Amino acid sequence: MPASGVSAAAIAARLSAVGLFTRVEEHDRYTTVEAEVPESLSADLWREVLEVVAEADRFGLLATSLNDRTLWAVVRKAVPSTGDVGGPGHQR
Repeated sequence: MPASGVSAAAIAARLSAVGLFTRVEEHDRYTTVEAEVPESLSADLWREVLEVVAEADRFGLLATSLNDRTLWAVVRKAVPSTGDVGGPGHQR
């Protein structure tokens, strides 16, 4: 699993530990974590959740008029340096 996947899995595990249902998805350039946030989340748990997602490269909250709230976090995958792009046989 890429380092972004490990970081995203750690974020998802910590969010699950506070009682949120999470989803992790791998993409070409990043890994995402999403969690449904209930209306009943206490202020203390919100602080903990924000500390967790602050470890991601980006995060936010999507709220709909149906009172659905989805917290999301993105962990970028490492981009290879110029010398590594072609693999070991193509380094400068």
